[in-house]
Amino acid sequence: MSRTIAATLYATVALAGLAVVSPVFAADKPMSDKPVADKGPYDKAQVEQIVHDYLLAHPEVIAEAVQALQDKSEAEEAKAAADALVKHKDELFASKTSPAGGNLKGDVTMVEFFDYQCGYCKHTQPEMDAAIKKDGKVRIVYKEFPILGPASVIAAKAALAANMQGKYDTVHAALMAATGKLDKDRILSIAKDAGADTDRLAKDMESPAVQKEIDANLALADTLNIHGTPGFVIGNTLVPGAIGADAFKDLFAKARGAKS
Repeated sequence: MSRTIAATLYATVALAGLAVVSPVFAADKPMSDKPVADKGPYDKAQVEQIVHDYLLAHPEVIAEAVQALQDKSEAEEAKAAADALVKHKDELFASKTSPAGGNLKGDVTMVEFFDYQCGYCKHTQPEMDAAIKKDGKVRIVYKEFPILGPASVIAAKAALAANMQGKYDTVHAALMAATGKLDKDRILSIAKDAGADTDRLAKDMESPAVQKEIDANLALADTLNIHGTPGFVIGNTLVPGAIGADAFKDLFAKARGAKS
């Protein structure tokens, strides 16, 4: 349970307790213009005991309150995410600095937030590739989102530097296919095997443009409430987490339907 939900639940339970106590106050004394604190002998400890006893007798109240708060929280988060997608549409789909692939003239654009050390990303990759290949009309925007440690940052920088050489697709695919621990030497070796000029790569990895792209992606992900990998934006839909080929197919169709 999040702190926000827990705090709201506490307040809800307290109000429930006051609702239980209020009739008692009303029965003991007539209503007046004086503050509630002056109406009767009930102090904080007594109110808490009444709330305690009531909840023990009716524990279903807690479950109902938690569910209602979770439903409300999820609805609010969904609306905020939808609003954020509209507000940041250009950053997502029309970025001039983020690498793009797939069918560059496709009628559907998918944005992927990923980390080269993310096992879920690697597991999803063949499912995504299969769905995109079968569809044939999907454009991909790659958002390097290195959140799993220093090696993730190095890998992201290497991939973005490879993009400056026109080698992003091959280096990205090689890094995503790599298993085991990554470090700078291994990342550069993978990039070299994928056709990149590693001398130029090492220099470009430290360029302000590369760091700016990573910083922008981190900020955008935070705005969209994406805090893990992988994360996908397909049309007007934000998808947190790994999905299969059939789910990608359905989301591509949904995105096309939203345009018609």
